[in-house]
Amino acid sequence: MHSIDDERMIMKMKRKALTEKIAVIGVDGFEPRLAKKFLDQGKMPNLQKFIDRGSCRDDLVLLGAVPTVTPTLWTTLSTGAYPGTHGITCFFGHNHGQLDSLVYNLDSRRCKAEPLWNIYAEEANKKTLVWHWPGSSWPATSDSPNLHVVDGTQPQTINTGIAGIDISKIVVASDKFTEVQFLPNTSTITPGAGCIIENVEELMEDDGEVSYLRAAISSGAKVIKNIITCEEENEVNVLAKMIADSVKSPIKEAAGWANAPAGAKEFTIILGKGLERRPVLLLQNEQGVYDTIQVYKAKKDAQPLVTLKAEQSAYDVVDTITNDDGEPVLGNRNYHALTISPDGSQVTMLIGMAMDVSRDDLFHPKSLYKEVIDNIGYVPNRPVVNGANEILVDKVFIPTWDHYSQWQADCLTYFMKNNKYDIIFSHLHNVDNGGHLFWHFAKHQEMWKNNEEAYKVFIERMYIQTDNYIGRFLPYLDEGWTIIVTADHGLSCQENHGVELGEAGGITTPVMEELGYAKIITDENGNHEFDWANTKAVASRGNHIYINLIGRDEHGIVDPKDQYDLETQIISDLYQYRDHKTGKRVVALAMRNKDAVLLGLSGPECGDIVYFKEETFNVIHADSLSTQNGYADTSLSPIFVAAGPGIKEGYKTERVIRQVDIAPTMAFLSGVRLPAQSEGSPVHQILTEEI
Repeated sequence: MHSIDDERMIMKMKRKALTEKIAVIGVDGFEPRLAKKFLDQGKMPNLQKFIDRGSCRDDLVLLGAVPTVTPTLWTTLSTGAYPGTHGITCFFGHNHGQLDSLVYNLDSRRCKAEPLWNIYAEEANKKTLVWHWPGSSWPATSDSPNLHVVDGTQPQTINTGIAGIDISKIVVASDKFTEVQFLPNTSTITPGAGCIIENVEELMEDDGEVSYLRAAISSGAKVIKNIITCEEENEVNVLAKMIADSVKSPIKEAAGWANAPAGAKEFTIILGKGLERRPVLLLQNEQGVYDTIQVYKAKKDAQPLVTLKAEQSAYDVVDTITNDDGEPVLGNRNYHALTISPDGSQVTMLIGMAMDVSRDDLFHPKSLYKEVIDNIGYVPNRPVVNGANEILVDKVFIPTWDHYSQWQADCLTYFMKNNKYDIIFSHLHNVDNGGHLFWHFAKHQEMWKNNEEAYKVFIERMYIQTDNYIGRFLPYLDEGWTIIVTADHGLSCQENHGVELGEAGGITTPVMEELGYAKIITDENGNHEFDWANTKAVASRGNHIYINLIGRDEHGIVDPKDQYDLETQIISDLYQYRDHKTGKRVVALAMRNKDAVLLGLSGPECGDIVYFKEETFNVIHADSLSTQNGYADTSLSPIFVAAGPGIKEGYKTERVIRQVDIAPTMAFLSGVRLPAQSEGSPVHQILTEEI
């Protein structure tokens, strides 16, 4: 008699593989509505080639699960399970019993479903790379030597959460200044706003394993508390606070240099925490026009750290920064020369954040980090800008993501060219990062006086950038690779602002207070707290409302026998709630936990009530249904195109392809079993062989 494991292995061996190599080229926030628009305009030729050589729906839509948020849906893509099943039900998780706090969800130990990559590594003996997959990938989920994992603790860029040693600097040099001034950053940022997770500190668990805080804060707590009480505290406004130190420096005649040419001027930039100086030469061209700057470690040095002309950038400039212990740390950062006055009277620069280049913590095995930096180069930094500043978006944000995207494509194609892996799960965050910083500016709002046409062009450039990125993988279709281009969710350009409900990074109070279900008080330190004696329910994260239940929650006041009737009342009130400016309904859908099983969003990690906001009121993503559209031709759906061995060529299917279908489809293509908790099925219509 065969055991269950024996039967499973026999079935696996009987199933014919249609391909030996698969790469998922995932791009966070990449959506089909905009892609179709730019395809029709001839601006995404590489995506068109994937479509011509593979299969998809005519509208390119993948029916995304909900909520439309990063760690939730990347986990669905890798497990084939709905969020209610795998348990990652928003960017942050519910802190059971504590209705005013959250736990960090980008932690593989919180996932309750088996990822497909474990099956590849453990049972199929396939060398598998999970590259910056921000959904239940870190810590590594298997001890198999076949499984290699890179980061996954936050979605922005690799190592952003741990390697920062210096924040960005805004430099203004002028001949009108008389002394160097260093103005430390005073802005703050809400943990998790816009998927930005910094300072993910290390803790040692009792068993000696390295753990990463489930919180984007430096206090060392495993939970975060973020109560959002007004519009000024929401994501859009928080992300408008650019995190950077400011430096004002006088421009004067160059003196004391080892080799300064005639006519040269100088100024000083300050790095670190205001204690480290770098001298800068301001140089003329042959026509006597000042057009070049050179940053030096010291005036006595023969060679500069970096040379730039106006509107030029230099990436991955290596320098040392003194850390909090007084030790020099080698780091890389980007330099951007924004303006240089022809008469040498003023220079403006942005110097990006510095990252410790020794941090191999999030590479498993650590030898993989050395292979990357030896063959490709150091991990580049992400851009830190204010999305409301058109110059910074144009000259810094988009070009920096060009550089990072090229570096990542260099890494992945190096692995593919050299047959390092059989299976690759990869993620890039360029589009989503842009979405959080400036997608909303593609709709003119009087309060911002923004130029929506300029931002529509920026969105187009991000899609062209993405097309260039995926184009790097086209040649590998001829090398036996099956390639899946997909995403977690799309991004919506919000039209109507001012209704504070459904912020993924915290507990949102205004609507619940207005409806009479919650009450906020301010403590002696000015911090927001709930008046629990007068709080029956709270709106937590993007889509969840919790009843303050006696016996379940620490400060419970609602008798469990009254829960059903209270839920009925809250759902009714949500549907009746109207925006005060437009008179329009704000909530598109609300249902009890037990009913939300229809959406794959029920169970212990979900609220007592699950709700979604109406189109035009939904923010960039997270609080919306995956089928919704936004202003400026945006949408919340993710994209799906597959090509290569095992996939029909030039084929369009009418089937509704669901996010839970991707892992089963990959499994069938590879001839391995489906993940244990998978709830989807192979998209058999696009396969070259019948099932």
